[in-house]
Amino acid sequence: MNHSTTNYKIWVAALAFAMAACSPSEKKEETAATTKGVALANMDTTVSPRTDFYTFANGGWVKNNPVPSTESSWTSFHAIDESNKTLLRSILEEAAADKNAAAGSVTQKVGDFYKASMDTTLREKLGISPIQPQLDQIAAIKTPDDVMNWLAFAHSHGIGGLWGAYVEQDVKQSDRYITYIGQGGLGLPEKDYYLNQDSESKKYRAEYVKHIAKMFELAGTDAKTAEANAKTVLAFETELAKVSMGAVELRDIEKQYNKKTFADFKKSTPNLNWDAYFNGLGLKNLQEIVVAQPLFMEHLNKAVKTVPVADLQTYLKWHLLDGAANKLTAALEKQNFYFYETVLSGTKEMKPRWKRVISSANHQIGELVAQEYVKRAFTPESKKRVNELVDNLTAAFKVRIEKLDWMSDSTKVKAQEKLASFTRKLGYPDKWRDYSDLQIKPDAYWGNYLNTAYKEHEFQVAKWGKPIDRTEWGMTPQTVNAYYNPLLNEIVFPAAIMQPPFFDPQADDATNYGAIGAVIGHELSHGFDDQGSQFDKDGNLKNWWNKSDNEKFKAKTAILVKQFNDFKISDSLHVNGELTLGENIADLCGLTVAYEAYQLSLKGKEHKKIDGFTPEQRFFIGFAQVWANNATPEYLSQQVRTDPHSPGKFRVLGPLSNMKQFYDAFGVKEGDAMFKPEKDRAVIW
Repeated sequence: MNHSTTNYKIWVAALAFAMAACSPSEKKEETAATTKGVALANMDTTVSPRTDFYTFANGGWVKNNPVPSTESSWTSFHAIDESNKTLLRSILEEAAADKNAAAGSVTQKVGDFYKASMDTTLREKLGISPIQPQLDQIAAIKTPDDVMNWLAFAHSHGIGGLWGAYVEQDVKQSDRYITYIGQGGLGLPEKDYYLNQDSESKKYRAEYVKHIAKMFELAGTDAKTAEANAKTVLAFETELAKVSMGAVELRDIEKQYNKKTFADFKKSTPNLNWDAYFNGLGLKNLQEIVVAQPLFMEHLNKAVKTVPVADLQTYLKWHLLDGAANKLTAALEKQNFYFYETVLSGTKEMKPRWKRVISSANHQIGELVAQEYVKRAFTPESKKRVNELVDNLTAAFKVRIEKLDWMSDSTKVKAQEKLASFTRKLGYPDKWRDYSDLQIKPDAYWGNYLNTAYKEHEFQVAKWGKPIDRTEWGMTPQTVNAYYNPLLNEIVFPAAIMQPPFFDPQADDATNYGAIGAVIGHELSHGFDDQGSQFDKDGNLKNWWNKSDNEKFKAKTAILVKQFNDFKISDSLHVNGELTLGENIADLCGLTVAYEAYQLSLKGKEHKKIDGFTPEQRFFIGFAQVWANNATPEYLSQQVRTDPHSPGKFRVLGPLSNMKQFYDAFGVKEGDAMFKPEKDRAVIW
């Protein structure tokens, strides 16, 4: 895994943070995945819903689902991901065993990818020799131009360092593609890990230096040189961190939209041969470029002249080694795991190899694997039911916009236009990418990585100068997640998320509306959160608000910032209300819209209790059970520093404490812990 951080597509808002599952032998039956509707066994009814609704809904689950030794967190998302991995394993193993697979076929490519990835004997035999050609390229660097030539190769082949460049829609002219360039090159998760002086940050820096030194040693460097290399890398990356934007700053899209002519960009950074770099990427004759962090690029312009070439080589070797570690020897892979997963995230042991390979396959050849996956895991009936839910949620959102008492009529018209122009993608792409010229071999794990990374690069570069591809997907169908993309004004729900506990065709409507309905509402709401609301119906970063409306909107979202700042994980660790604002708006608004959609869907249907709970109560329990989770302290620490999503507990307590509908369903009154005075509640969309 390449751990270099880059500012890539920051405007795409997803539902949940990344996660992975443990093996069946490590977990008992997943109650939430097998119960139809509300999972009673997952609840703790000794706790009052008016005191702590999260524990009321999930206390049993939390007690019975400790974080497995192979994980840093364990959530209800894993219930789906676990069965996904089992299915994907069978797909990959069947392809690998198929001796009659035609050369160049999907089966051959998928099967040979799996064979190469699982062949640990060959990896040990080869050692670090697979990356020797790249090490030789770095060793040959003498001048700043050599650095640029190396980075052109590296960035087009999935190797990190210094910055990231990519082709995407112009956020202020969404009917065309433009080239972006932004900060990167840090091995730690975020700039504050380098700059903060608290004991935890100092500990992580010390461990990072030890880790780098150990990795160099395992790659054949003597101990003394390896230690010196590690100090060089930390010093260089610390200087990068000083001129990098932090996690909260990176949510400011306007601040990062610095469009320049390519000629002016080159004049501002004359020591960097951008023609060589972009020609090497296959982007010739650039006229314009968006520079996300000009200060960062100006720093690098000086660094290539002032930093010794040997130090630059050391830094670039480190990022090559870091990116390749999981594809080389077991010792390198284990050390890489120890630092990034154990030290930073609290994971005690590695997942079984087949699960690690599945993660690689999803990342590198995801659409190839998906072609078989969707045949086995997705039904037209599920797509039809979810489509109906989207229709109902959209109708409810339309009603809510019309009823807003804080928004002017002229702004409401534009909000309705944006809502009406949403497009949706459900299940999987209408057309698959063409991988016919992708070379995959059964004995070239690192070579396969370079080839697949370059193929992805080719896909992206090929967009430049072409019409907007509105069929493109930003997630594979087997991803347990969903997202909103404001540039295309679209909501996307991969096939994998249309399963229990999110969506269950055998569950009652109230539970489904609370679960998948809130997910759909969440993604719709991203079009109107603090970031998405900056884009118009055509996907352009453009103000469509009256000044007064915008001021009222910001005042309402400020209430949410304060609420989440007050959520405490420990005495020294709080949720960051600014960093998580967009997701918190989407959670609150999505749930509110889902509730209204459920009410609209009743149309005279019988209103009856099930298991002692009214439909309204089951709606809120269904929502809360989606966010059941446990996590290591290390994971939580990293999450609140870097992740725009709040921990699951607060994704439940936060929205519900603002909703009168919840108060009515459970009889919440003044004096109850879940109660907030009306003046302190956030009511937005």
